[in-house]
Amino acid sequence: MHEEDQYNEDEGEFGPSRSEERRDALAVLELAKRLVEQPEARLVQIPMDEDLRDLARAAQRITAQIAHKRQVQFLAKHLRREEPEALDAIRAALDHDKSDHRREAQALHQVEYWRDRLVAEGDAALTELLDKHPAADRQHLRQLARNAALEKTRNKPPHAFRELFRELRDLLGDSSADD
Repeated sequence: MHEEDQYNEDEGEFGPSRSEERRDALAVLELAKRLVEQPEARLVQIPMDEDLRDLARAAQRITAQIAHKRQVQFLAKHLRREEPEALDAIRAALDHDKSDHRREAQALHQVEYWRDRLVAEGDAALTELLDKHPAADRQHLRQLARNAALEKTRNKPPHAFRELFRELRDLLGDSSADD
């Protein structure tokens, strides 16, 4: 007799279908793959048993393709034995990390955008930046942008270019924290 044919009298409905169980198992396998992809420092931060962490580390050390796949499946098997709340906590930690990474990358792209505009356009871009961020030091940013443009034309080391990046990162980071 199949599991899907078994009727649960207490709940008045059938148990999960085989398709649903398969989807759940594949979701846990995907979670295991994501765990194995994490660096050691990140793996320590994820809320899970030390045994699971050791299994993930073991899978990371294995380089042979089939053996690695087998170890990831073994990790998934152990994950399926965990409570759904524990799996949800692991997923939340991994998803939180991904959204933080996206936010940080977006912030760095914004800083690079303004740095490139200040070097290329000069005072026009500086005026626009100061309209959005009135707390910025106009004179210091103008000097850094001019020095960075000179470094670029003279093929000098990018000292002012990097300093301009740091100043903009501090400025834009502070203003986004205020929002």
